[in-house]
Amino acid sequence: MSITVYVPRDSTAIALGANETAAAIVAEAGKRNIDIKLVRNGSRGIFWLEPMVEVATAAGRIAYGPVMPEDVASLFDAGFLQGGQHALAHGATEEIPFLKNQERLTFARVGITDPVSLDDYVAHEGFAGLRNALKLSQEQIVQQVTDSGLRGRGGAAFPTGIKWNTVRNTQGAQKYIVCNADEGDSGTFSDRMVMEDDPFMLIEGMTIAGLGVGATMGYIYVRSEYPHAIAALNEAVATARASHYLGSDILGSGHAFDIDVRVGAGSYVCGEETALLESLEGKRGIVRAKPPLPAISGLFGKPTVINNVISLASVPVIFARGAAFYRDYGMGRSRGTLPIQLAGNIKRGGLVEKAFGVSLREMLTTFGGGTASGRPIKAVQVGGPLGAYLPESQFDTPLDYEAFLALGGTLGHGGIVVFDESTDMLKMARYAMEFCAVESCGKCTPCRIGSTRGKEALDKVIKGEDREQQIHLVRDLCDLMLNGSLCAMGGMTPFPVLSALNHFPQDFHAKETP
Repeated sequence: MSITVYVPRDSTAIALGANETAAAIVAEAGKRNIDIKLVRNGSRGIFWLEPMVEVATAAGRIAYGPVMPEDVASLFDAGFLQGGQHALAHGATEEIPFLKNQERLTFARVGITDPVSLDDYVAHEGFAGLRNALKLSQEQIVQQVTDSGLRGRGGAAFPTGIKWNTVRNTQGAQKYIVCNADEGDSGTFSDRMVMEDDPFMLIEGMTIAGLGVGATMGYIYVRSEYPHAIAALNEAVATARASHYLGSDILGSGHAFDIDVRVGAGSYVCGEETALLESLEGKRGIVRAKPPLPAISGLFGKPTVINNVISLASVPVIFARGAAFYRDYGMGRSRGTLPIQLAGNIKRGGLVEKAFGVSLREMLTTFGGGTASGRPIKAVQVGGPLGAYLPESQFDTPLDYEAFLALGGTLGHGGIVVFDESTDMLKMARYAMEFCAVESCGKCTPCRIGSTRGKEALDKVIKGEDREQQIHLVRDLCDLMLNGSLCAMGGMTPFPVLSALNHFPQDFHAKETP
């Protein structure tokens, strides 16, 4: 009987050598006439151990990592196929503290299954939520989502049930579900991991959304920089369609819903929902003025639900286990869990799914293990390149939408980027303005001109020219952008700039003229 060996197919693992490691394991097993079954699973999100190889034993899965091709022969010599001891052994995968101390609801299957195996998905509660949803009316489906307390995981944290209900109650011969998979924030990768490592979950969530609002067509808008995600999604969509989980008659219910995967044109601003719709319609990705809201007049002028990947991927577990089950996780108005991504100068980078309420400090120390450089943490940026920089005095803040809003920041997509004490926060503030200037769609003046003038002013501060006057100008520009921009691109750029100014003034005032 063959022994099952798991090597991730996730793009992070591939970038770290997983394909070469998998090939080496197959070759070594062949040399030794050992029968193995190689499964390319998703990553567990323990990125500092990738490529992480797991072996199925009678005692459960045993993990080894990071495994390079040159380590493979010694693993076989140590009897790793039976869970033998080795310098790269980490014991039972589920007992690794980084993984054991999580609350994995959305990522429950990720790393366990073969991402494109429908049988694997169904064997691990897959499509149980869809089967339950098919027994409910549209109103009951939307009410279940409302009762769960699910809010948008893309940044705005708008209650998902309210958005769905608006689309449900809007008349339209055609309605759409659009998945915003244009994950462009620095330090974020949870959307990519869902699409690469559990694509059927996204398909199931979108299908339930379609049933709830009366939409028969869905689009997944994926950024072009995600080729592995695009390939996995297309394969999963074709498989789901062939097995009647998608199509004109879902599971014989008479309900129709289908999905098309669309590749984005590479603009950061297309992560904004209305610019995304413009791009999806084949136009230049420029922000639309609102109203009308996309829920009323969205894709091709029809009522449209736009949710990001994690929002839609959270839906299946709500319908499989009930709204109350999901709602019981979290704190305040932030219910359920959030996949938190640890990146930057961090010792143990990766994905951590926790219920809302865990402190930022716990994420940085207990899970992240501090900086990779060993120096003290100076600042942490939460919520992507438009998120605020938080100093050490704010590390006890709970991960909660309202708590971060109170600090003048955003929890956003759950990305956390760590910087040590060697970081110059003046240069980080300048980078925020430059990022906005480069990525702005150019439609509104505060964003287009404000960011350009802001970058110029901070360049003068760096050179020591009229420092106080330029800092005053930057604050004025931030006020203008915050209150006058058409979308969050210009409206949130002041978050990193002002937080850097307010919390790290020494970096702005102690500059010597070069």
